[in-house]
Formats: sequence, structure tokens, C-alpha cells
Amino acid sequence: MRVLFADSNHPILHKTLIHAGFECALHWEKSTAELLNEIHLYDILVIRSRFRLDAPTINRASKLTCIARVGAGLENIDTDHCETKGIKCISVPEGNRDAVGEHALGMLLMLMNNLKKADQEVRRGVWLRAENRGHEIKERTVGIIGYGNMGSAFAEKLRGFGCKILAYDKYKHGFGNALVNECTIETLYHECDILSIHVPLTVETQYLVNNDFLGRFRKNIYLVNTSRGKCLNTAHLVDSILNGKVIGACLDVLEYESSSFEKMDNDSLPAPMKFLTESDKVILSPHIAGWTYESNYRMSRLIAEKIIAAFGAKN
Repeated sequence: MRVLFADSNHPILHKTLIHAGFECALHWEKSTAELLNEIHLYDILVIRSRFRLDAPTINRASKLTCIARVGAGLENIDTDHCETKGIKCISVPEGNRDAVGEHALGMLLMLMNNLKKADQEVRRGVWLRAENRGHEIKERTVGIIGYGNMGSAFAEKLRGFGCKILAYDKYKHGFGNALVNECTIETLYHECDILSIHVPLTVETQYLVNNDFLGRFRKNIYLVNTSRGKCLNTAHLVDSILNGKVIGACLDVLEYESSSFEKMDNDSLPAPMKFLTESDKVILSPHIAGWTYESNYRMSRLIAEKIIAAFGAKN
């Protein structure tokens, strides 16, 4: 089978496939137009998020039997159309779950302990101790929305912090255990001190976090989003920071980043985003929570194993 690599990945991916008898075309340096002109020649497409695979694009790939996304989400792929065409869609959310869990926790600790502000001040020779006094996670209630690979990994990283962990998942039930308490969304609204979002981007979850949503929380909360930027309405988040409902926010993903996650147009940032970049109450990172050296290797190895399992390895 012929495999087209539209994005670069860890070499373990194509080396494993070649060893298993697949023919791999490493064409990630080609332009998008060049790739789309030759996509009909291949059986399998390996991609991260370089371009959207909508129905017209998928129709051009007349031989395609598999789209393998080296990542967690599939929102850039028309999976319903793939199903009608008999095209198998593969992703590897288990490959970067620990990276996301660690990153979310790291951002939260940085925010609650004023580390960004304190670091910048010390570098300028400013020594403010009382003004940078932090808060502990211990004995607080952490709420998780979405208890798949990422949400459960974040819960695991919180083990040992002495906090109460609640989790709500609309489509998953019976997952409560000694670590996490399964609950309703109403319970989250009533009890949370810290909220972490771990849902895929769908029609249902787009702008899930808005003024109405945030206004339902009884307490003022810390907010963490490592899922997708458009799960959160940035303007409404700013409103909630200004009125005190959101004490602070950790955002690895941003509403204004490109669909490929590779850039953000800094020359035309709207006012809400400019507010976030200037606020000491916000910690930002460029969609890197799931993109560690270890997860890069792990996702590449796992996606190769899934392709081989689905389409046969060389004896």
C-alpha cells in the first residue's frame, strides 16, 4: 500500500511502515496544492493538521482507504463523508494524554502561584513577596468536563495534591473511582474552584464556555483549556475576568489560531486577545500541551502500529 506523508513526524513512523512493507512517500515539504494534485495516487494519508479534509478534498482521493491523524482530534476531517466512502479514520489520543495532563497542571500551578509575574519582576530587580503570595490546590475542588484520555490523564496528575476531583462527561458514565467522582454538570456549577476543559471541538461544544456557562458557577473559578480554542468564547472570558467570576485562566489553545494550529495572525488580533496577552491573570502557550518530545515519538509509533494492524504487516 502507498502512504502519503503530508506532515513531518517522528521517523519511527515511516521507518516502521517501510519495515512492514508499506511504500512511503515523504512529501511534507511539498505545497498543499502539490499534495492535493497527487493525493489520488495513495491508499493511506498521514497528516497532522496541515489542511482540512472536507468532502471535495476526500473525493479527489479516489484510492484512499485510510486517513491517519497523528494527534487526538479529528475535527479537521469530514469523518461522516469518510464513512460513506469506506475510509477508515485513525487518531492517537492515548499517545499524548500524559503530555496534556502534565501541561495543564503546570499551567495551573504557574497561575495559582503567580510564577509568571514573579519571574518577570525578579528579572527586573523587583522583589515583592506578599504581593505574589499564591494559592494551593490542596482542599480545593477541581472539576473536569470530558473524561476521555485527556480528562482522565489530568485527574491522574492531580493525585497527591489533596484536592477533590469531580468529572462530568455527557457521553460516558460509570467511570467514577477512588480518584475521581462522577457527577452532573449542576454539581460542577455548584462545587468547582478550578475547571478544566477536555472536550473535542464539535457543533455541540463550539463556544461551550460563554457568559451563560460561566455565570452558572456558584464560586469564582480558575479556568484551564487545553482542548480546542473555539470551545471558549474569548470575549466572554474577558468579561468574566473583569467581573471576577474567572480569577485566572490557563489557555494552551486559542480561538484565533489557524485551523492548522501552526500560527496566529498577530497583526490583526481582536481586543479580547490583546487583553489576554497583557493580563497577569492569564497564562498562554501556543498549542503545545500535547506536543512533547516523548509524545511525538509515542504518537508516531502508535499510529504506525494501528495502520499495520488494520492493513496487514509483512510476514
